[in-house]
Amino acid sequence: MGEPLRGMAELTDRAGKWLGTASGTGGSGATTAVAADRFDTMAWRDAYAATAGLRQLAYDLNQRHDHTEDLLTDVFLAAYKVGPHVRDRAGMDPSRLVNHQVVTALTDSPEFTELHRETSGDPYAAAMAVLAQADALRAMLERAEDAAERIRRAEAAREEAERTAADVGGALRQAAGEADEDGTVPEGPADALAQAIERAEAADTAARQAAREAGQALAAAAPGIRAAARSGSARAAEQSREEAELMRAWGLGPGELERMPFGRRAQLAERLRSGRLGRFADLIGRFRQMAAGESARRIEHARGELVGITLGDDLSRVIPSELANLGVPAMRSVFAARYAEARLMLYDSRGEQSTGKGAVIACVDCSNSMSRPGPGGITGEAWSKACALALLDQARREKRDFVGILFSSAESLKVCRFPASEPAGIEDVIDFAEHFFGGGTDYRAPLSAAVALLEKEYNADGRRRGDIVMITDGECEVTEGWMRGWNEAKHTLGFRSFGLAVGVPGATGPGMVLDALCDNLRGIEDLTDVHAAGDLFRII
Repeated sequence: MGEPLRGMAELTDRAGKWLGTASGTGGSGATTAVAADRFDTMAWRDAYAATAGLRQLAYDLNQRHDHTEDLLTDVFLAAYKVGPHVRDRAGMDPSRLVNHQVVTALTDSPEFTELHRETSGDPYAAAMAVLAQADALRAMLERAEDAAERIRRAEAAREEAERTAADVGGALRQAAGEADEDGTVPEGPADALAQAIERAEAADTAARQAAREAGQALAAAAPGIRAAARSGSARAAEQSREEAELMRAWGLGPGELERMPFGRRAQLAERLRSGRLGRFADLIGRFRQMAAGESARRIEHARGELVGITLGDDLSRVIPSELANLGVPAMRSVFAARYAEARLMLYDSRGEQSTGKGAVIACVDCSNSMSRPGPGGITGEAWSKACALALLDQARREKRDFVGILFSSAESLKVCRFPASEPAGIEDVIDFAEHFFGGGTDYRAPLSAAVALLEKEYNADGRRRGDIVMITDGECEVTEGWMRGWNEAKHTLGFRSFGLAVGVPGATGPGMVLDALCDNLRGIEDLTDVHAAGDLFRII
C-alpha cells in the first residue's frame, strides 16, 4: 500500500518551527541613513531641482552604483541639518547598507565637524558641499563595490528565502485541506510540504551565509571608505570656507545670501572666484575691515581725532553725561550756568578737519602698469580697487553718494554711480571692481568728470564739501589753464582732494603734479599693508 499517512500535527510543528526561523533572514527598513522630517526633505528636493550639478552627479553615479540618489540625499541632509541623526544600522534596508557605511564615515570624521559649521541650516552651502565631495563619493563607492555586489547577492538570497517560505505556507494549507478527520495527511501533500520545507531551509541557510559575507566585505571596505570620507570632508570644508570668506570680503552677509536664489548665488560665486580680483578676496576683506575700524574711531560731530576731555561751550562736542543733565529738571540750571561760564565738559580733538557732506569720488587708475604684481604678488589694481570698495562702504555709512571713476588714457573713462538713496547691487559693485582698461595715464579726464559731478550735485541740492580721492601709480602733465580751473572749482564747491601714489614714492615730492592737485597726499610702497591709508577713513 505504500508509506503510512503522516500526522498533521507533526507537519504543522515542523513547518511552524522553520517559519519562525526563516523570518530572521532580513526585511525592509529605512532607505535613507539620516533621519529627516518633511521640511528637510523639501529643502533637499528644492536644492536638487535648482542645482544642475546635483542632478548630473546623481546620473553619473547611477550608471555604476545602486541607490545613489538616496546617498546624495543623506550627504545633503548630514550637511544641512543642525543636528543630523544617523540611524542605527539595524534599522536600515539591507540594500542601503553601503550608503549607511558612507554616511557614517563622513559624519564621524573630525573634518566633517568643520564642514558642518559652514553648511548647517544653509541649503545652498549644503548642496555645494555635496558637489565638493563628488570625487570622494565616487572613491568610497568604488571601494565598496565588492561589498555592494555581495549585498545584491544577499538580497537575492533573502528574496528566495521569502519566496520558499511562502511556498511552505501554501503547501501547509494544501496538506491541511486534504487531512482526514483524525489529522492524517495523504502521502502526496505530505511529501510536497516536506520538500517545500527543505527548500526553504536551504534558502534560509544560503541567505544567512550571503548576509555574513556581505557584512565581512563591508567591514573590509570600511578603512578605505573612512580615508576617502576624511579627504572629501576636508576638501568640502575648505571650499565652503573659501566661498564664505569670498562673499564676506565682497560685503555679502549670510542673511542676504540665504535669500538669494540658488542659480544667482552659484553664478555670483563663480564670477567672484574667476574674476580679475578673485584671488585678492583676502585683501579686499582686510581693507574693508580696517576701514570700518578706523571709521569707528572718529567721534561723531567732532573735529579730528579724540585726545581727551576739555572745558568749553561748544555744544557740538558736549559729552553724553553732560547732556544727560538736561533730562533732569533740577540740573538744567546747573547746565545753563556751566554753559554761560564755558565750563561744560567737551570732547577734545585735534589734527583733522570735519568730514565732507557731498559725494565721495574715487578715481582709480586702470593703466597697464597697475596690473603688475608688487610685494606679496599684489597688483596696484588690486590694492586700489580694495581701497575704493572700502571708500564705497565708508560713503554708505555716512549716507553719502559714492562715484567710482575708472580711467587710463584720455579717452578711456568709466563712471560708476552708487547713490546713497539706493542699494548698492552686488553685480554693479563687481562691474566697477572688475573693469580694467590698460593703456596710459591721464589725470585730467577723471578729475574733470569728478568736478562736473560735484558741480551738478551743488546746483541740484546745494551740497558742498565732497571728497575726491585719486589713486594712481603714474604721472601726468596738466596745463596752467586746467590747473586754474581746478583750483577755482575747489574754492567754489569746497571739496577736498586726496592722493594715493601706489608704488611710486617719487610722485609725492614737492613740485610734482599730484602734490599740486591734492590737499592730502601719501605714497603707498608696501601693497600688503592695508593700514597705510588707514587715517584716510577717519577723515573722509
